[in-house]
Amino acid sequence: MPAPHLAALLSVAIPMGLGLLLDRLLGEPPHHHPLVGFGRYASAIERLFRRLGANRGIGLLAWSAAILPWVALAGSLREGNIWLGLLLDVGLLYFAIGSRSLAEHARAVATPLIAGDLPGARQRLSWIVSRDTSQLDESGVAKATVESVLENGNDAIFGALFWFALLGGPGALMFRLANTLDAMWGYRNERYLRFGWAAARIDDVLNYIPARLTALSYALLGNTADALRCWRTQAPTWDSPNAGPVMAAGAGALGVSLGGPAIYHGQLEDRPRLGTGEAARATDIDKAVALVHNSIWLWLLAVAGVSVFAHA
Repeated sequence: MPAPHLAALLSVAIPMGLGLLLDRLLGEPPHHHPLVGFGRYASAIERLFRRLGANRGIGLLAWSAAILPWVALAGSLREGNIWLGLLLDVGLLYFAIGSRSLAEHARAVATPLIAGDLPGARQRLSWIVSRDTSQLDESGVAKATVESVLENGNDAIFGALFWFALLGGPGALMFRLANTLDAMWGYRNERYLRFGWAAARIDDVLNYIPARLTALSYALLGNTADALRCWRTQAPTWDSPNAGPVMAAGAGALGVSLGGPAIYHGQLEDRPRLGTGEAARATDIDKAVALVHNSIWLWLLAVAGVSVFAHA
């Protein structure tokens, strides 16, 4: 292989593949996950900056203090030594993605659900979603799990892969930390409506292109015509500008119906329906996981192809 092609693969595709391989082999660390430490750090940052106020500007400063130093440190460490940079990129991507964890959590719901253990499936589901699962029937549990798999395919995998392809390990790190801060501060309640505004909006911006590439991947690997039609007609009805395309395209690709009423924090939300066909069933959970995994291969092949073509 010509040297420019090899350099291109070394810079993006090979470290991406190695990071994905590490995730597949090891999964998330069972103890002392770095995001737990970051969560504590972010909470300390919040307490510190709230002494100055709780408006949008203070929230933006707090976001910057929580994330930018770590991204700058990662960027500085990877400069100057190609092999150290490669190791750092692989490690940061492994830290930033959660493909194996996503599949494990989904199958932990599917297994008792298929076996007829609805209470067990509800309990497992409650560990991965914020809605009330106590009254869900079999279809409700299946729908919520499929929705989580499709949406987190973008949040836990493809968003990090996109920013890794653009900026290497520091880009994946930035995305993962920004997504974590959105989960911590991005609520539309009295406490975070203004302070968490920057965290929510920045996460929306960082996710905008990855979400649409994720939706396109789901469409290409499933029922393409249905997926594209659902994306075009149903995504605009969803509150989230990024979850809408991902979930609508994913539901259409799988040929299932998602959405509908759900209880969040004691409040009933009548969400628009997404997809086509019958409501998702327990067997559709593994189909959603397979759609995400197949999309990972599509992304890896696409990144390798673009890298080589760009350096041809």
